[in-house]
Amino acid sequence: MKKTILVIATITFIALGSSAQTMDNDMRSKITFGVKAGANLSNVYDSQGEQFNADAKFGMVAGVFLGIPIGELFGIQPELLFAQKGFKGTGNLLGSDYKFTRTTDYIDIPLLVTIKPSPFITILAGPQYSYLLKQKDSFTYSTFSTVQEQEFKNDNVRKNTLGIIGGVDINLSSFVIGIRAGWDLTQNHGDGTSSTPRYKNVTYQATVGFRL
Repeated sequence: MKKTILVIATITFIALGSSAQTMDNDMRSKITFGVKAGANLSNVYDSQGEQFNADAKFGMVAGVFLGIPIGELFGIQPELLFAQKGFKGTGNLLGSDYKFTRTTDYIDIPLLVTIKPSPFITILAGPQYSYLLKQKDSFTYSTFSTVQEQEFKNDNVRKNTLGIIGGVDINLSSFVIGIRAGWDLTQNHGDGTSSTPRYKNVTYQATVGFRL
């Protein structure tokens, strides 16, 4: 993960140097396609308001996006992302320390409304559909450790999670630096009913993208 952050910082530095020569490049009224990659800092929270102690964990995020303008100031930006989420926990059981880490792999599909007050700043917000691919649990207790992986076949799209995200993109010529936060809202089940899961993902995301 340190390598991922270093790559983001390097690309950001290159983008800043490139943008100094192309500050007049206004792409707000153009249809654009791009790729992005970066890091998630994710955790879970208790929707019933009780104390729940967990530590955030890093994961990767990568994918593609499409910018569709509606005039110069507004637009729509659908995305398709692979995103790692989860959390970490530690504690003491019967006098011995334990560690627990959950890593979840998702396909995230945000549908964002964009507001573009200037060529260099884009404000984004909208719903996100998340499709769970795999869950990996790692548990270490004293000298004992175990890893369990479970893959999911989501044949019915109603089994997955809906959320909301918002953030800001900084546009530097063809490079885009994105900072976002996202929260799960509801979980839909295969029988058509829906519920609010007690423990929900919360994610903070930083990416660097290249736009055509």
